[in-house]
Amino acid sequence: MKNIFILLLSLILSTSLMAAGSDSSGSSSSSSSSSNEESLYEDAVKLVKRAGKLEKKDKTDKAKKLYAQAFDKLEKAHKTDKKNPDILNYMGFTTRKTGNFEKAEKFYLKGLSIKPNHNGINEYLGELYVQTNRIDKANERLEVLKNCNCKEYAELELIIKTKGSKVY
Repeated sequence: MKNIFILLLSLILSTSLMAAGSDSSGSSSSSSSSSNEESLYEDAVKLVKRAGKLEKKDKTDKAKKLYAQAFDKLEKAHKTDKKNPDILNYMGFTTRKTGNFEKAEKFYLKGLSIKPNHNGINEYLGELYVQTNRIDKANERLEVLKNCNCKEYAELELIIKTKGSKVY
């Protein structure tokens, strides 16, 4: 039974990592104006996915380096597209993955100020709140996702119920 749970958890994790920067609510975020900034964003997403695979293999130091590289690309993309909540979501995600929870929270909150119902940001901010032992705030993020009919709700709910024993 434990192995089945671990297998299911792994599947959920791999799915959530693939969706880390996207908002599955179906509405589009602000579009990028230059192909260079789109390229920076896409390159950053690729780095995040590679880092996630390294994390699964317990190669956390290498993963953190990739997350830092991804952040650098996202920061450059953000300079020309300050209203893109997906970029801010990934900035928060990569910063959280490198251990700077305070800075990550600022990026997530900035993204929510642009798009309050962004599923990805709400989920990952909730995960950050679980990591920092603020379960009440994590439950607030879960409440925002309650009617989204999305995987982000189920993933955050599981993390809250297991008090973060799920790998972030």
